Amino acid sequence: MPYTNNPHLPRVRMEAVRYIEAGHSFREAAAHFGYAPHTIWGWFQRKGRANAHLIPTRSSRPHHHPDELPESVIARILEIRKERDQCAEVIHHRLLQEGVLISLSSVKRTLKREGVTRFSKWKKWHTYPERPLATKPGVLVEIDTIMDGPADADRLYIYTALDVCSRFAFAEPSLRRTTHASWQFVKRMRDTSPFVIQLIQSDHGSEFSKWFSKQCLRCGIDHRHTRVRTPTDNAHLERFNLTIQRECLALVPRSLRSWSRAIPEFLHWYNTERPHMGLGMQTPLEVFGRY
Repeated sequence: MPYTNNPHLPRVRMEAVRYIEAGHSFREAAAHFGYAPHTIWGWFQRKGRANAHLIPTRSSRPHHHPDELPESVIARILEIRKERDQCAEVIHHRLLQEGVLISLSSVKRTLKREGVTRFSKWKKWHTYPERPLATKPGVLVEIDTIMDGPADADRLYIYTALDVCSRFAFAEPSLRRTTHASWQFVKRMRDTSPFVIQLIQSDHGSEFSKWFSKQCLRCGIDHRHTRVRTPTDNAHLERFNLTIQRECLALVPRSLRSWSRAIPEFLHWYNTERPHMGLGMQTPLEVFGRY
């Protein structure tokens, strides 16, 4: 009979076997249960391998695939991996040099199946909702941080944000880069912004964690992440980061006090006077005035 997912069939099989054991013939059992006699015979042959109440449905999964990799190739993949713990791309290249015709995806699947991949089974896989079109100010605001200095007490940070539609920019220096500092920056940005911020887009930095997302949602602001290792998703803001470093931070002494004075002056000039080629030589304030 064809493969079935009927959850009651394992119990029916055992009932048919018990019916035969009670003294009925296979043809009588077939007429009683509505199955072919040879099907009933197959169930009867399997009764010794089943439990006392059910004869389970066997999996339809094939034992072998016609295009499966030979054992020798699998052993060679694992041998190369064990030598220097090289990635799947290098292993694939070495196999091709040895004359083994195999696809890169087959190498990756083999490493994953054998449990020798570099990725943790606890790794969080991210989902990315569709990026909204910046049809008006506030629909999409990109946020990021700039690090300046070595990894010691002398390091400084700059929080930056940019509205994609109008290119209206926000920035603020900080001694720390934490989720609480990020949220404080967003609150001050929300209070001073000439438009309503609807969505914030950031990378997967620790300063933009789940707690940060919850605080945004609590105040009616959506939060989405860029794709992993894809800084171009925040391309508008990355360009602004270069601009503020070249046209502001590089021209004043490196200190929190100096930056705290220079950055607000730069932002006022950037948003109200500086012409932007991406806006047709308009200022962000002029673009915002059209909405």
